[in-house]
Amino acid sequence: MATFTHVDSSSRPTMVDVGDKVVTRRTATAQTRVRFPVEVAEALRMQQFNTVKGPVFQTAIIAGTMAAKKTHELIPFCHPLGIEKCKLEIEMEGDDAVIRCTVSVHHKTGVEMEALTGASVAALTVYDMCKALSHDIVIAETRLVEKRGGKSDVG
Repeated sequence: MATFTHVDSSSRPTMVDVGDKVVTRRTATAQTRVRFPVEVAEALRMQQFNTVKGPVFQTAIIAGTMAAKKTHELIPFCHPLGIEKCKLEIEMEGDDAVIRCTVSVHHKTGVEMEALTGASVAALTVYDMCKALSHDIVIAETRLVEKRGGKSDVG
């Protein structure tokens, strides 16, 4: 049976004590897809991914970076981290924008939540900047792609 790390022996919510953990380099990459209706993807390509609100992908990259740095303010039991790297990349795959956020730090705890938050907020920003074109835009498949460092590696 799995044990939950964010509850104490009395089943009360608690932040994980990382005091005895070893500092290692920890990296995580998360991905989110933004699915555009065909006509919206075509319009964005024709406008070089600009809308009346400005450059869509560049703005989303800034928003995702800001969000990754503030994850501990959004997710109750995340530790504040001095992020050393936060890189967001957005590429079109067909009519989908694929957002990848990679975060790295030397610390006692991982950065999966920071990468997931960065990718998610970047996707929300894309939606916000494009919603005047359609409300049929779908944010989908937010997931951890890879993590390195700490107890175990994924991906």
